[in-house]
Amino acid sequence: MKQSPHQSIDQNKAVVQPLLLPEFATSGIRADILRLDLIHPVISGNKWFKLKYHLKSALDEGYKGLLTFGGAWSNHLVATAGAAAAASLTAVGIVRGEIPAVLSPALQDARDSGMQLVFVSRNEYADETTLHRSMQERFPGHYLVPQGGHSEAGVRGASEILSLVPELPSYTHIACAAGTGTMMAGLVVASNPQQQVLGISSLKLANTAHNSLETMLQTWAPHSGYRLFYQFHFGGYARKTAVLTDFMNRVWKQTGIPTDIVYTGKLLYGISSLATESFFPSQSRLLLIHSGGLQGNRSLPPGTLLY
Repeated sequence: MKQSPHQSIDQNKAVVQPLLLPEFATSGIRADILRLDLIHPVISGNKWFKLKYHLKSALDEGYKGLLTFGGAWSNHLVATAGAAAAASLTAVGIVRGEIPAVLSPALQDARDSGMQLVFVSRNEYADETTLHRSMQERFPGHYLVPQGGHSEAGVRGASEILSLVPELPSYTHIACAAGTGTMMAGLVVASNPQQQVLGISSLKLANTAHNSLETMLQTWAPHSGYRLFYQFHFGGYARKTAVLTDFMNRVWKQTGIPTDIVYTGKLLYGISSLATESFFPSQSRLLLIHSGGLQGNRSLPPGTLLY
């Protein structure tokens, strides 16, 4: 009988801890971080929350496997492969781009968990509607999970993240990294009216008024309790500079908290920069969401990071 991997996810490990960086103390604000990266070694961070209702539907409706989508360094593919294996489901991952000579560590992890990888051109991948239809026809009996869990089910799961925060009403701001915007939409839904949810985009988006993030938020969290910031992407998705990695090393030395180059490193850099720019009123209390994804650091040359 197929079983949910829920029992292997230990949400009690998702502790809230102080984020003791000097720029926050200097600005007269308090910052904490919710360590979702601790709940599971593979189905890590926010990925479980965005997957849980997709997985439940697949099991309840008798599907034999999961079908999903992502890039060569996709944390989502790794987590979906792990969740499917734990539930005794097959998994198919549709990967953006041509098959490489050597798989990235993320894709190798997904394959090692039993996921069948199918590579498609970037043009084919960009036509999401046609791609979804053709792959559902090619892999019948597989429940389709959009990239990043990007859907109502993903938002519903992400809205449960804040249930792990005992002192939630005391925070004035809740901050997260934003890729598809699914987690951020869930946080907006679950936040209190007086709280502002801040999203640090990990994507380089030319249009900051009408884009995929704004569309996601306006669709699933259609109220004004949020703000997106687009200036902390360091060149685009999964791009980095020495400024970012040096900052991540400083965070590690000062707090013992590991971050990643795709999401959480940029989140902490962005929020720290806003603090030094006096964006936050004195006495603000911030909650940052550590969304996992540390495996993405394996693309860095050895020795770049101290951890």
